[in-house]
Amino acid sequence: MARKFVPIISVVAISALGILFFFDSSSNDNARLENTFDVDAIYYENQGIVEISFNDNSQKTNSVVLEILGMEETFQKTFSGSNFVERVQFDSTPKYGWKIHPVTLDVVHQELGKVGIKTEIRSENEPTPSLIFSP
Repeated sequence: MARKFVPIISVVAISALGILFFFDSSSNDNARLENTFDVDAIYYENQGIVEISFNDNSQKTNSVVLEILGMEETFQKTFSGSNFVERVQFDSTPKYGWKIHPVTLDVVHQELGKVGIKTEIRSENEPTPSLIFSP
């Protein structure tokens, strides 16, 4: 009877360790990405613009493709280097909120490879939303 439980317990233990390793390594990657990249998108109502800023603290970014989705015509621009500030005209706050205009960046980094970053536009007084990273 004990011989039947040993393989089952072994498989469960190995699976549990594998799952812990997976979650631990992804949280380390996220922390590294959060420490490497600073991205913000602020709507300045009095000027009618959204200011999008990007900074790579490691200074190892080769290029960034910035996109603002959900517009009548999608805004897209490519930058070279590790930082930029771009201002985009928006006449007013969208009727259904800023979530309908996500800001995405496709970053080509010397050490990290290709990294996708997504954030939301926010008003001046709102807290900075969390960044979403994808490989």
